[in-house]
Amino acid sequence: MKKTKLIAGVAVVAAAVAAGMLWVNGDTSADNVASDTVLTSQPPTAADSAAIERGRYVAIASDCTACHTMPESKLPLAGGYKISTPFGGIYASNITPDTETGIGSWTERDFFRAVRHGKGKEGEHLYPAMPYNAYVKLTDKDMHDLWMYMRSVKPIHYQVPETNLGFPYNIRLAMMGWNLLFFKNAGFQVDNSQSAQWNRGAYLVEGPEHCAACHTAKNLIGGDSSDYLQGGNLGEWHAPDITPNPHTGIGSWSEQQVVDYLKLGSNHVAVASGPMAEAVTNSTQHLTDDDLKAIAVYLKQVPASTTSLPQPLSLDNAQMKMGENVYSANCTACHNSDGKGIPNLAASLAGNPGLLADDASSIITTVLQGGRGAVTAGNPTSGAMPSFAWKLSDEQVAAAATYLRNSWGNAAKPVSVEEVAKARAQLALPEQMASH
Repeated sequence: MKKTKLIAGVAVVAAAVAAGMLWVNGDTSADNVASDTVLTSQPPTAADSAAIERGRYVAIASDCTACHTMPESKLPLAGGYKISTPFGGIYASNITPDTETGIGSWTERDFFRAVRHGKGKEGEHLYPAMPYNAYVKLTDKDMHDLWMYMRSVKPIHYQVPETNLGFPYNIRLAMMGWNLLFFKNAGFQVDNSQSAQWNRGAYLVEGPEHCAACHTAKNLIGGDSSDYLQGGNLGEWHAPDITPNPHTGIGSWSEQQVVDYLKLGSNHVAVASGPMAEAVTNSTQHLTDDDLKAIAVYLKQVPASTTSLPQPLSLDNAQMKMGENVYSANCTACHNSDGKGIPNLAASLAGNPGLLADDASSIITTVLQGGRGAVTAGNPTSGAMPSFAWKLSDEQVAAAATYLRNSWGNAAKPVSVEEVAKARAQLALPEQMASH
C-alpha cells in the first residue's frame, strides 16, 4: 500500500511539473503589449510612415519574402511556397492584409502570437517551418513596426493550398511536446559582458535572420541540435559551418570578408548559391553596413566547431585521377587549374570551407544541377554555372567532387557514386547522355 501511494504521489508531482512547464512554455502574455482592436486590414496613415519604413527593414532582415512569396511569382507575400521538410511539404501562408485569404482579420496581438509564439488566430499550433523559435527574440518595437509594414502591403486574394502532413505529424496539438523540447519562450537577452556591436549581431543572427534554421543540424524530429551554426542538411543542399573553425567554417575569413559575402554574395573565395543566394538577394544585401559588421563580429566570436581535416586523398588514388581528368576537361575555364576561380564570379575551390563538410550535398547538387550566384546591387552580373547532369555519369560526378575536396590543400572524405545517384534522382535530373 505504501509503495502504491508513493508511486501515485510521484506521478502527481510529475504531472504537476509537466503542467507547469507546459504553461510556462505556452505563455503568450508577452504579446499582450500589442493592440487587440485594430485589424491588419485597416490601412495605416501618413503619420505611420516612419514605423512602416522601420518595419520594412525588419521584414527584410527576417527574410519574409523567401518563404511567403513563390519563386518567380507576382504575388508578393501571398504565400503558396512549398517548404520541403523530412515530414512532408508545408505551404507558407498568405500574410498580406486580405481579409479572407490573408491576415487582414488579425489584430496586432494575433500577429505577435503567430510570429513570436507559433499560435494561429484560432489558437492552433503552427509548424516550426515558420521559425517562431527564432522570432520569439524580436523586440516589441520591431514587432510593432513589422506589423505596421504588413498593414501597408497590397492585399492579395490568394488561397494557399492546405498543408496535409501524414500521421502523426498532422496532429498540431503534438507541437506542444515539440515546443517543450525545443522552444525557449524568452526574448533576446543582452549580454552585458559583450559590446553593443556584438549584442546587435547576436540579435540579428539569433532572431530576425534566424541563421540557425539552416546552419544548425536538426535531430530526427526537427529540433536544433547542440551543434550551433556548425552546418545542417537541407535536402539537396548543405548549409555550411559558419563558426570560426579555420577549416570547415569561416575562421580564415576576416570580418570584412564576412561582410562582403553577405552584401555582395561573394568574397575572396566563396560565391553564395542555392538557398543562401536567395537569402543574400532578398535579405542580407539590404542590411546596413553597421548591421553587417555586427553580424560579422558576432559570428567570429561564437564557439568554433571542433571538426578537423582528415588526410587528403593521394593523387594516385583512382578516383582522384578520374576527378582530375573531369576537372581539366570541364572546369578549368572558370575555376582555373589552380582552383582559385574568378573573384566575385566563379568560386574559388582552393581553400573553400564550404567544400569540406562531411555532407557533400551542395557540391553534388551544383555539379549536377548547375546554379547561379546571388544577384546583388554590388554584384549584378553574378556568375552562373551550367548543369552537367547530361554530360557526366554518376561515377564522374563523384570523382570530380572528390577531387575538388582533396586538392589545393583541401581534405575531405570521398564522395560515393551512390550519393550522386541519390541526388540525381532527388533532383529529377536526366542520366548522362549517350555518346553515340
